Amino acid sequence: MAVAVTDVPRAVAAATSAASGLGLTVDNAVVLHASNRLALRLLPSDVVARVALASHGAAQLEVDLASRLAGMDCPVGTLDPRVPPRVYERDGFAITLWTHYAPEPSRELSPAGYADALSRLHLGLRQLDLTTPHFMDRVREAQQIVGNLERTPGLSGTDLKLLASTLTTVAGAIGERGAVEQLLHGEPHPGNILNTRQGPRFIDLETCCRGPVEFDLAHVPEDVSGLYPNIDQALLRQCRILVLAMVAAWRLDPGDQLPMGSRAAEQLLAALRAGPPYPTLDAIPGLN
Repeated sequence: MAVAVTDVPRAVAAATSAASGLGLTVDNAVVLHASNRLALRLLPSDVVARVALASHGAAQLEVDLASRLAGMDCPVGTLDPRVPPRVYERDGFAITLWTHYAPEPSRELSPAGYADALSRLHLGLRQLDLTTPHFMDRVREAQQIVGNLERTPGLSGTDLKLLASTLTTVAGAIGERGAVEQLLHGEPHPGNILNTRQGPRFIDLETCCRGPVEFDLAHVPEDVSGLYPNIDQALLRQCRILVLAMVAAWRLDPGDQLPMGSRAAEQLLAALRAGPPYPTLDAIPGLN
């Protein structure tokens, strides 16, 4: 469940209180992102606070993953080294504190750099033994949204049937392939990779799940996945369809706070109606 718009001032106050209580100076909080979680840049200490409802439950997994992957020199955003690496709870919110990275404006992240960073991340993830959700658990979350008419009031019967059928049929076909699985980022789309002066860094590890590498690659641009070695292209095509349907379901949820989310849902549904060739997520306006 996302932090509601009406709860943002309270969430900002909780993050400010947590950071100040740890000795960081906070005179101002700038909202960087508001969707399933709230991301704030706290100044002048220049720390990024990620704030979720305490019931959200994924913050501890993200802290554990980031700590272990950073120790393996994987390309991930790191927790702020000035404070203990843990989840802080204030007023019903779970707060984690992260390093702020200055962007590298002089050049864009190349497809080769993106693919190499994702490959190195996957290598690190393969070495970890952590209990995480399975990617099919995330499919079931999308199915629950589609199956609850109160959560999708604007969805026509035709589109409802299309989404439900796509999620069930494609997920079943992927499961039958019996592909090799490992820990994944879960959503390594362009919005979750920073092009920093220290190199590419993946953020938002709360979406980590277990599944085939092709599921992760279904979130990235085609010129990136095309550079990733030893990929099952047929499986990748199935995963791309599945991801389009999943993201459409999340954007249709009335609790979703992504700007232009409803417009993105319309574009995703149009792509599913049109059939192959299916677009990649980066081609859908408003998603990244």
